[in-house]
Amino acid sequence: MKYSSDVEAIQALNDKYNQIKQELSKVIIGQDGVIQNVIISIFGNGHTLLLGVPGLAKTLLVTTLAKVLGLKYNRIQFTPDLMPSDIIGTEILDKDKSFKFVKGPVFANFILADEINRTPPKTQSALLEAMQEKAITAAGKRYELGKPFFVLATQNPIEQEGTYPLPEAQLDRFMFNIKVDYPSLEEEVEIVKQTTTVQNQQPEAVLSDEEILYFQHLIRKMPVNDNVVKFAVKTAVFSRPIESNKIDFVKEYVSWGAGPRASQYLIIGAKTHAALQGKYSPDIDDIKTIAYPVLRHRILRNYKAEAENITSEQIIDKLLSEAEKD
Repeated sequence: MKYSSDVEAIQALNDKYNQIKQELSKVIIGQDGVIQNVIISIFGNGHTLLLGVPGLAKTLLVTTLAKVLGLKYNRIQFTPDLMPSDIIGTEILDKDKSFKFVKGPVFANFILADEINRTPPKTQSALLEAMQEKAITAAGKRYELGKPFFVLATQNPIEQEGTYPLPEAQLDRFMFNIKVDYPSLEEEVEIVKQTTTVQNQQPEAVLSDEEILYFQHLIRKMPVNDNVVKFAVKTAVFSRPIESNKIDFVKEYVSWGAGPRASQYLIIGAKTHAALQGKYSPDIDDIKTIAYPVLRHRILRNYKAEAENITSEQIIDKLLSEAEKD
């Protein structure tokens, strides 16, 4: 895998992106925006939280994507009785009467944390170190995870029974929070037609782990103009209801704003979005495109916002508008 220049490599990434979408379309109908954002998070070396009611093919999307990317994949079904050792592994006493560490399902390239908010926060936190450090610690010993490493978690709406809200520290480790909506009428008709007959099309792998790591590094090298960086940082800073914030709208409706990690993810996400479109540097439009999944779970609305039905999206709209005017 050698390219004569970064320009050629960006074009190759764009071609691979189109191939990934083509393979996914053999199984997944619609959800173009969701697919794009999930792929952005993967090439941006981030984790993704998929939010939607059951039955919207969230799990199918993740399992199919793992096949297309050619990665080692494990699915963890989060339940109320799941323990941290069920995720990271545990020590057992072997026949030689010595302790041996048996690795858990987190030791894979691609982890599906299915219905992550069905388990209590103690077990949810077992993923914290893995998501941030790409390693886990068990019995005082550190174990490195494979590269690349992604966590794609699905979450049911917190209003449903038997769910636990994710801790803020856990939420902040997800690059994207992506809403999965119901399909359109035409898409649902196609889904029913495709899933009630014999299926012959199977997605094929179009990438390897080495290629993914190469493209991740390529995106990190992509240059960004200072005005784009400032726009991203202003968008995040303006979300914080602090005294120095000149946006009264935020002070009125926001309890907690986005931290510096949001600024980083806005730039990484914009770089990746630009690269997937065949561009060689991101612009402000790229920031605007990925701002919603980056900021949605990092802005905590207050009671007044909830009472007046002010959504996170409306707050983000205001932030982008103010950052552009400033």
